[in-house]
Amino acid sequence: SGAVGTYANINPEVETRVCAKLGLKPAPIATQVVQRDRHAEYMSTIAVIGATLEKMATEIRNLQRTDIREAEEYFGKGQKGSSAMPHKRNPITNERVAGLARVLRGNAMAALENVALWHERDISHSSVERVIVPDSTILLDYMLHLMIKVIDNLLVYPDAMIENLNKTRGLIYSGRLLLALVDKGILRERAYELVQRNAMQVWATRQNFLDLLLADRDVMELISADELQELFDHKWYLRHVDMVFARFGL
Repeated sequence: SGAVGTYANINPEVETRVCAKLGLKPAPIATQVVQRDRHAEYMSTIAVIGATLEKMATEIRNLQRTDIREAEEYFGKGQKGSSAMPHKRNPITNERVAGLARVLRGNAMAALENVALWHERDISHSSVERVIVPDSTILLDYMLHLMIKVIDNLLVYPDAMIENLNKTRGLIYSGRLLLALVDKGILRERAYELVQRNAMQVWATRQNFLDLLLADRDVMELISADELQELFDHKWYLRHVDMVFARFGL
């Protein structure tokens, strides 16, 4: 489009034909350079994808903690987690993905800084883009391959999940109990009071939630023992999970 975007030395039709052969469309308007909002959008998209990978990596890292250990990054034979502590099984790949996601976000910020140019035509953006565009593109490709490997080899421990649920001594069912009591016709505030006072006793005494409820006359006047025990079933919370998976074609 020329030095200032007016096509002073060439017919715009040339641009249209060349772009058509390349499967592209001319920019609606341009100066000496194409507006950098396109590049900023591209770099921001890369950063968002990177943040999603980081979100997955962070969850796996947390699930691998010793006190949780419901899932774990694959740890190969002979692999070292710590030079000082031989027992360590660090999630190094997920840590790497989490770190690289920060680089992608930083590069996206640099791309946003490139949008405002002097008279929309200086080339201060060029030196930045020569670094951030290839770096972020290659980094994201690398991160995707890392996460594919992590997911393909992820170690999952269902027994630990059940064990962690049981550590709550039944408190995870407080919400379902609350709704069940409301369905019995009492005010929600009263139902909440009954559930909470027993739940707080679990924290204080480490007794089982169900045992405390069965001994609470106010609760048992509203619900039978059989009905109460039926509420303490974790499978009830999974009754719609197949539909969730189906949304992703799983």
